[in-house]
Amino acid sequence: MKFILFVEGHTEHKAVPAFLKRWLDSRLRQPVAIKSVRFDGWAELVDDVSKKAHFYLNGSDNADVIAVISLLDLYGPTIFPPHCHSADDRLRWGKDHLEGKVNHKRFRHFFAVHETEAWLLSDPNIFPREIRDRMPRNSATPEKVNFNSPPAKLLDSLYSQANHSPYKKVVYGKQLFAKLDPDIACQKCPALQTLLNEMLHLAESAGLANQNQNNPQP
Repeated sequence: MKFILFVEGHTEHKAVPAFLKRWLDSRLRQPVAIKSVRFDGWAELVDDVSKKAHFYLNGSDNADVIAVISLLDLYGPTIFPPHCHSADDRLRWGKDHLEGKVNHKRFRHFFAVHETEAWLLSDPNIFPREIRDRMPRNSATPEKVNFNSPPAKLLDSLYSQANHSPYKKVVYGKQLFAKLDPDIACQKCPALQTLLNEMLHLAESAGLANQNQNNPQP
């Protein structure tokens, strides 16, 4: 059985499915597949999410689909109404808006706060020493790296300072996500933990619950 994961960029397409799968597989009685579907940026995902979600949820192999999960960075999209200033306001409104558009019991929407790069910042040890030594204190709570200085911009600045070359999002992102322990990332990124907990619940509801009482808990 599988999840369909809607993502907005190349890094999420190449690196995030395997990262999420490592956490889920350790808690399920059998491995679960995660098929990523890349959109050309957040605007295309927002525009096409309902059509694409129903394509997978109502297609010929829909019985094999646990759920469709869409994932966007909170930083970037301009869909939020003027009264949504805080990250929490945008999280709530955006989730309700996109899940309302699709209106299917096996569709969920989530945001990475503020970008998926925040998950990488949760463990400085995955970075080269010259980058790690330059990390600011607020990287200890990576989901609080804010709209003015989002995680990818922070990494770009750190890499430019250390290597005189910008952060290569797709190349470095894939390498770093392969090193990142999902449990460490979840400890520092509550929105990521919420995403994984819901995916675990959906997989268990689809019959993949691990019957071993010694199974690690989220």
